[in-house]
Amino acid sequence: MDIDTRLLRYFLAVAETEHLPLAAQRLHVAQPALATQIKQLEQQLGVELFIRSRAGMTLTAPGKVLAATVPSLLAAWDRILRDTKSDASRASRVLRLGCVHNTADEHIAEIIRVFHRLHPDWQVDIHQGGWTDPTAGLDEGDVDVALLRLPFPGQDEYHLRELFAEPRWIALPADHPLAERDDIAFRELWNEPYVASPAETGWWRDYWMGLDSRPADTAIIGAIARNTDEWLRAIANGFGVSFTPSSTVRANAYPGVVFRPVHGIGPTRVALVWPDASESDAVVRYFIRCCTDIMGQQAGDGRRTS
Repeated sequence: MDIDTRLLRYFLAVAETEHLPLAAQRLHVAQPALATQIKQLEQQLGVELFIRSRAGMTLTAPGKVLAATVPSLLAAWDRILRDTKSDASRASRVLRLGCVHNTADEHIAEIIRVFHRLHPDWQVDIHQGGWTDPTAGLDEGDVDVALLRLPFPGQDEYHLRELFAEPRWIALPADHPLAERDDIAFRELWNEPYVASPAETGWWRDYWMGLDSRPADTAIIGAIARNTDEWLRAIANGFGVSFTPSSTVRANAYPGVVFRPVHGIGPTRVALVWPDASESDAVVRYFIRCCTDIMGQQAGDGRRTS
C-alpha cells in the first residue's frame, strides 16, 4: 500500500490540534479540503483514525498508534529526499532557486550577479513554480531556497526572512464599472466574482481573494485559473476580478484587463524561504545575504525585515 506523505502531514496536524479548523489554519488549506483528505487516508488504511464530535477530533486507538509513528517517519523521509537532491546539486555546483511567478523578478538578475562575485563557478538554476505549487519546489525538495509570497501552505515548517511588502491591486475587466475609477475601496469588491487558483492551494487562494480581511462566506468564485495566461483571459472575458501585487501590473499588461489600486486591504509580503537542510550550507547562506542586501536597498516602498 502506498500512502501520500501529504496525507500523513494533514493527519498529524489534526492529531496535534484535535480541531479541524485549527489544523486547516495551520496548514493554510481550506477546511472542507482537509476533511476530505483525512477521510481519504482513513479509507486507504481501512480504519477510523478520529472520533468526530462538536467538541473536536479525538484520536482512536489506531489513530494514536499512527500519530506516535508519523513524526519520525516524515522527518526521515524529508531528510532522505532533501539530502539526496541537495548532494546532487552540490556535486554539480548548482544552487537551486525557487520562485513563484512575478515574485521579485526585477531583483533576481542583480542578486545572481553579486552571488557570482564570490562563487563564479556556481550556476543558479531557477525553478519557476506554478499556481498549484505556492512553495515553488520547496515541499518536494527540488530547491535549496525560494523567493515566495506569504502566506503559503506549510510555511511554519521553514526558515523565512521577510524582505519587503507591496500593495495588492485589483485586476478588472476593462468594461467593469469600477474600471473608470482611479482608486477603489476594498469593501466595494466583496460581492464581485473572483478568478481564483485551484481549491488545493487552500489559504493561498483565500488570501488572493482578500479573505484574510473579510468574512469567508463573502467569496464568490467566477472562474478557476492554473496559470497567468488562464487568469488574464478569464478576467478579460468578464468572469471575475482578482488581486495581484502592484509590481506585476506592467508585466501582466493584457488587452481587456485594467489594474487599479485598492485601499482598505493589507499588502502582500515577499520572503526568502529555506528548509533545515539548507540552514548550515555556506553557499546558501551567502545567497541569502545577497538577497537581503539587494532587496533591502532596492525594494522602494517595501520594507526589509530579518
